[in-house]
Amino acid sequence: MAKRKMSTFERLRRGERLGRRERKVLERCLQAEGPELEIVHPHAAGIDVGSKSHFVGIKPGSCEQPVQEFGSWTADLKRMVAWLKSHGVKTVAIQSTGVYWIALYEELEQAGFEVYLVNARGSKNLPGRKSDVQECQWLRKLHTYGLLRNSFRPPEEIRALRTLWRLRERQVREAARAIEQMQKALTTMNVQLANAVSDISGATGLAIIRAILAGERDPGRLAKLRDRRVEASEAEIAHSLEGNWRDHVLFELQQVLEGYDFLGRQIARCDEELQKYMAALPQREVSPTSTPALAAGPARKRARPKRKSKHAPGFDLAAELRRITGVDLLSIDGINVMTAQTILSELGTD
Repeated sequence: MAKRKMSTFERLRRGERLGRRERKVLERCLQAEGPELEIVHPHAAGIDVGSKSHFVGIKPGSCEQPVQEFGSWTADLKRMVAWLKSHGVKTVAIQSTGVYWIALYEELEQAGFEVYLVNARGSKNLPGRKSDVQECQWLRKLHTYGLLRNSFRPPEEIRALRTLWRLRERQVREAARAIEQMQKALTTMNVQLANAVSDISGATGLAIIRAILAGERDPGRLAKLRDRRVEASEAEIAHSLEGNWRDHVLFELQQVLEGYDFLGRQIARCDEELQKYMAALPQREVSPTSTPALAAGPARKRARPKRKSKHAPGFDLAAELRRITGVDLLSIDGINVMTAQTILSELGTD
């Protein structure tokens, strides 16, 4: 009978030590410490991040076993922090592997370590690293000699804002796909509403779709749901609504519309949460002397006010951006409120 393979949790709980092959690889790595290089971070550690466990390497000679494996569970992360502190580590280098590094980064940051978040492209092309054990020691060595570049990491309040804004962007994209599916279902039944109405997700388009799903089939009655701002006439809309009704396609349309409505509620709820986090950010005052004056020249023509994006949040996002940044980012050509919010969410106000 085949022996059952132990899980990472079971193996770490049993306290298995490094294998013979891993010890040999580690010894070769430790023999080449490169004394000719200038030491920048003498109290450095390197961590190779994984989904189930992390390999941690500290300075050789600091303890009997300078490489340890810790699980990815919160209790093991805290044990890792205590082990690093007990050996005088001040700074740690980790690679940005998937999303597995995030919890580790936050745990190390809260413990007071200087954490270097390293892009794997900065070290992966260097030869000689064959295992997780050697990878963590290689990171430690590069970090010790100051050969790793730290990645940008915004402050905590901006990270929360970024998470919400990225979530909202995904929801908007999914809503856009739902609109495309509704248009496909209508076209399958030869209901050419998209040729008469520029946006079927507008007031007129959704009113007609909901009426169709409620059982209305008369093109004239459906066309009376036309909003007065729509350029197409009732006759044109009625002509586009003469379709070949199919029950299975109507079922598809019903399902997609329900999904679209759900996404609309999710986006609205996300906007409420986003507004709370925006309101918590401090107001920034910028003195007129700190901003460069425009060079003298012919008077510029006043720009037309930028049209509000259809997907903009329900609250006054432009006013919040002016309060937080201290400047009007929308005065820049090509920058609308959605682009400005993306810049703030990714980079912060620094």
